Amino acid sequence: MVDRELLRNIELFEDLDDEQLDQIVQAADERDLVRGDVIFAEGADADALYIVRAGRIAILNRSFDGRESMVALMERGDLFGEMSLFDGLGRSAEARALEPSAIVAVPFTPLKVLWEDHPQLLWRVIAMLSRRLRAMDEALADSFFLDVTGRTAKHLLELAGEHDEFEIPITQEELAGLVGASRERVNKAISNFLRLGWLEQHDRTYRILKRRELEIRSK
Repeated sequence: MVDRELLRNIELFEDLDDEQLDQIVQAADERDLVRGDVIFAEGADADALYIVRAGRIAILNRSFDGRESMVALMERGDLFGEMSLFDGLGRSAEARALEPSAIVAVPFTPLKVLWEDHPQLLWRVIAMLSRRLRAMDEALADSFFLDVTGRTAKHLLELAGEHDEFEIPITQEELAGLVGASRERVNKAISNFLRLGWLEQHDRTYRILKRRELEIRSK
């Protein structure tokens, strides 16, 4: 049985009443994944969106010569794969499990029926898409105005969240894809943070020692 409360906490479904939410729950299904499972490929036809119930999902673009760039990291409660619902086109990126994970698949059809019957609910959709556009604008601005060191600091802070101690849950290549730089340059930036005493490292675990300095460097 799909976790009803997980869906209730998704922004896209916040305005649904119990009956409307139950329609979505009944149409949805859960899928368990192992590391490396591809949920959908770039360019593939689309008929569902997805919510992460557990684990981590990478959203990736691939260049013509096979190189990958991670554009987003999805964790519990994150929604992805919704773009095709609105434009009817194929997938704009690949989605792949980075570790054993569980996702909820929600077919497009019952969502379209719901919004056709209750068009006022589309305001929630507009709000969600507006936030996505703002996030894209911010990422584009970062690529212009922040150097690799600044972007690395920003992504480390995002991975840490409110915690001072954290692990980087992705490979060096995947982190480099998020930052938008080579692995060597990202590793050099992290080495500089360690040398300056802003971070300390024990195996795979990092501890933020000077959060303010990292925050300043990420702006």
